[in-house]
Amino acid sequence: MKSSSWQQKELAFLILYAVGFYAIVIRRSLQLSRDHYSNLYGLRPGWIPHRLNDGSDAQWRNFRGNLPILTMVFGIFTVVACMFRALYCLKAKGMSIVWLLISMAYLSYLHGACVIFILAIASANFLLVKICGRTKYFSFALWIFNLSFLLCNRIYEGYPFSSFGQSWAYLDNFRGTFRWHICFNFVALRMISFGYDYHWADQYNRFDQKKHIQRCVYCSSGKTCYLLLQERSVPNDRFSFSIYLCYLVYAPLYIAGPIISFNAFASQLETPQKNYSSRGVAWYGLRWLFSLFLMELMSHFFYYNAFSISGVWKQLSPMDIFIIGYGVLNFMWLKFFLIWRYFRFWSLINGIEAPENMPRCVNNCYNLESFWKNWHASFNKWLVRYVYIPLGGARKKLLNVWVIFTFVAIWHDLEWKLLSWAWLTCLFFIPEMLVKSAANAFQVKGAFGGFVFRELRAVSGAVTITCLMVANLVGFVIGPSGINWLVSEFLHKEALPILGGMFVSFYVGTKLMFHISDAKQRRGQIR
Repeated sequence: MKSSSWQQKELAFLILYAVGFYAIVIRRSLQLSRDHYSNLYGLRPGWIPHRLNDGSDAQWRNFRGNLPILTMVFGIFTVVACMFRALYCLKAKGMSIVWLLISMAYLSYLHGACVIFILAIASANFLLVKICGRTKYFSFALWIFNLSFLLCNRIYEGYPFSSFGQSWAYLDNFRGTFRWHICFNFVALRMISFGYDYHWADQYNRFDQKKHIQRCVYCSSGKTCYLLLQERSVPNDRFSFSIYLCYLVYAPLYIAGPIISFNAFASQLETPQKNYSSRGVAWYGLRWLFSLFLMELMSHFFYYNAFSISGVWKQLSPMDIFIIGYGVLNFMWLKFFLIWRYFRFWSLINGIEAPENMPRCVNNCYNLESFWKNWHASFNKWLVRYVYIPLGGARKKLLNVWVIFTFVAIWHDLEWKLLSWAWLTCLFFIPEMLVKSAANAFQVKGAFGGFVFRELRAVSGAVTITCLMVANLVGFVIGPSGINWLVSEFLHKEALPILGGMFVSFYVGTKLMFHISDAKQRRGQIR
């Protein structure tokens, strides 16, 4: 009882602190936006009276601007696909033809004549898989092929047609509205997924389906979890060229994902998902609209991203730099949350359930492992299946993280600041893995031991959140050249109280996350 009473008092204090923290952050953010708006880039007239809208992020600006036409196009695609499925009772092969035709029309508008490059590389990859897919050198050949094209696509900026001869040069006038080699990053992940799923199809599968269904709460309830869809091999006739191409260019997930394995896609093309009812999909869409409204409020009242790209944050105090940096990370999270959930929503309507990319709020992660499992989560699942496990899994974890994060940085773009972000993240990962390994071996005895262990976890969480902020600010805001400036700003005498306040706030936030996790566990036990 005493422990329960103390936890309730602690929770009340933590909530009061969190309310005060966000009140200060919101009030100061409004003041900063009001005082510096004339020096910021990318602000445009907004729909809220007397407020400018932060349109400085090109990715969000393009997505938001194209929302009406995207919604109309996907609405038409959905009606056509559902009509053909209902009229002709189409299964995987029939639906792959329907979606392939729809998606090629979509790609022709996006990329124009550059669709030739996508089809040529995809066809070569299909031949490579079919010819070498059962050999012991397959993994090496598959990775060399796909990494080579990932790098060459960026280095040669999508290959001008004129480089193949003047007789092809006229096609450069028909390159579409969207650079094909940017979207191809996702296509490459799908090509690798197809290759490995084909390679593993006839091998002994250590995945015990019956045992999984008995242990998985989701599957035992009559639904089908993503792990089961991913690990369960599909029949050999599903590895056809039409289903393969359909998987690569499937319109709802083509531009931004979420990423889905070939096994999961092909099985749902045959039998549409039943995890979400029509009411569930509609509710999912309504929640997305509410999140869009929150983003509109943020971009009209808090100009976080405009501060970061304008360089005005260099003129601010350490306290204000922290607020802007924290705001930028929240802006990025909400931006990707909205983009990924929009495309996942259209995929759900059409019977394909992809993994949720942002299953947890960015402010509810206190260690690196949980952060990366919940930020671009479908990519994390892809990396675990096709990179982490083939490299040796947990047995070589300390080495694997360097390979994985270097690949993630190169996959995003060829920039030094992204490589700096990747290697900084790896450096921060190593102490966490060592501490977690020691904690697992340590056995807590008594109430006092449990209290001390919980406090140490909270301090560790505060350190991790600080490291995450630094790594992401270097990767996405200040770049590697700004590290020395950032360190000097926060380590001089006047800034030390701010640094201490940040750490205390992250410590309190971590303790609050513990209470959220405990509440979820209790709710699960009651169920």
